[in-house]
Amino acid sequence: MTRSDFLALYEELLSRNGMGEHLGCGEVFFALTERMLEVNEHLNLTAITEPAAVILRHYIDALTLAPLIPEGAAVADIGSGAGFPALPLCIARPDLRVTAIDGTGKRVRYMAETAELLGLSGRFTALTLRAEDGARDPALRGKFDVVTARAVAAMPLLSELCLPYVKVGGLFLAMKSREAEAELVPASRAIRLLGGGDVALEARQLTSPHEPEPLTRVIVSVRKLSQTPAIYPRDFGQMKKKPL
Repeated sequence: MTRSDFLALYEELLSRNGMGEHLGCGEVFFALTERMLEVNEHLNLTAITEPAAVILRHYIDALTLAPLIPEGAAVADIGSGAGFPALPLCIARPDLRVTAIDGTGKRVRYMAETAELLGLSGRFTALTLRAEDGARDPALRGKFDVVTARAVAAMPLLSELCLPYVKVGGLFLAMKSREAEAELVPASRAIRLLGGGDVALEARQLTSPHEPEPLTRVIVSVRKLSQTPAIYPRDFGQMKKKPL
């Protein structure tokens, strides 16, 4: 797809989904798309490669978080994979400082190199870490205003991985599908044990004329009310075997 075709499609889909405030970022998202699809030929980053689907399912999806993140926030994205939602948030919100954490070194190198290519490296950090190890590191534990995660794990396990990173008073934002409400029933105890408090759900229908049906995204927002006890997170095997 040519640059002009991409920018026209980007403008159409963002306007359609009520995200007109991010239209000025089209050139950077085009550069990200070129870079991602080039690297994807030899590194398995994403199965989504058609430009309209990339814009909707990666970029617009990530930007559903943007209105929920306070000005100037320090953000950690856990299990970033190919950089979503970390890279789009850093592009669209120049006030944010974003740390992307993933356990796969090749993907972390891709994110770091891509951030530098896009001129984001001063505000974007990529770390090769297992989430539970990073959550025990005093340099990271309790240091972030907002922690995000997309399609990483079920809510009980995800809360144990993510809430330790959040400052007291901060937010944990989990990107979930339409089954989010059902996940919250078994997760409520875990959220309380880990220092979480009020939970809110916000659903969005993301639409495109190139998709057969809307994409439903539910954002689970958890406010951190108290410090996470030092015993959490446990080893990953324990978390999987016996969720909180």
